[in-house]
Amino acid sequence: MPLPPKIEDSTKEERQAYVANAWRCLHDCEACGKCRILKGKDAETLYADYIDGKRSYMEVTLEIRNKSY
Repeated sequence: MPLPPKIEDSTKEERQAYVANAWRCLHDCEACGKCRILKGKDAETLYADYIDGKRSYMEVTLEIRNKSY
């Protein structure tokens, strides 16, 4: 998987497409684990600050990993 687009070098649509692709369902829950990381939340909602250009992808990812819903 390629690195996430940098905010300063991408459009909102490019960042949104990256998040949608990175977190798309693989229909292999036993091996994937994406749903457990997102804890049932929508990836585009959780990554809204990145998509809107407010925070980096890594900042949002670290918050998701460390947050208890």
